Amino acid sequence: MNLVSDVDFRTSFVREAGGLKHHPALVLNADYRPLSYYPLSLWPWQDAIKASYLDRVQIVAEYDEVVRSPTTVIRIPSVVVLKDYVKPQKRVAFTRFNLFLRDEFSCQYCGARGDLTFDHVVPRARGGITSWENVVAACSRCNLKKGSKSLRQSAMALRKPPRQPGAEELRNMGRKFPPNHLHESWLDFLYWDAELDA
Repeated sequence: MNLVSDVDFRTSFVREAGGLKHHPALVLNADYRPLSYYPLSLWPWQDAIKASYLDRVQIVAEYDEVVRSPTTVIRIPSVVVLKDYVKPQKRVAFTRFNLFLRDEFSCQYCGARGDLTFDHVVPRARGGITSWENVVAACSRCNLKKGSKSLRQSAMALRKPPRQPGAEELRNMGRKFPPNHLHESWLDFLYWDAELDA
């Protein structure tokens, strides 16, 4: 069974938060970079041990805690590296999550965070299409204020013009939003290629 079939690597390797409550393993690509930064590529400890047993990953860091079977004691992996390189996608899917990530989870009219929806800059009622270049993250208040009016009619302005982001740009954007839980064994692998301050 090929662990990295033709499906999107994010859906293959990133699990829902419910499965990561205890001792998640940071999953690195064969080049020692996380598969994704936001959401951070994590596996439940059970999947990390299974992948190690099947010789699909190398364990590079472990928790102090162990799991036991009747015949074996195994330290729980905290960082694993895939043995086969997963080529990152070049194309960025036009999804609500990626749109919010591009816009840094803030309203593109007022800068507010939280309670986000999306807005068509040129309203659909006026021929606007649903595309990277015409849709922005907006808080409910600004979205309601703008309604189906143009920017000029609503006396509103965008913080930055909407455009299609590149895959690398989105990956780098994700690094600005660390997860709620960062185990100390992950830090060297998450930020080793960050640009140093002069």
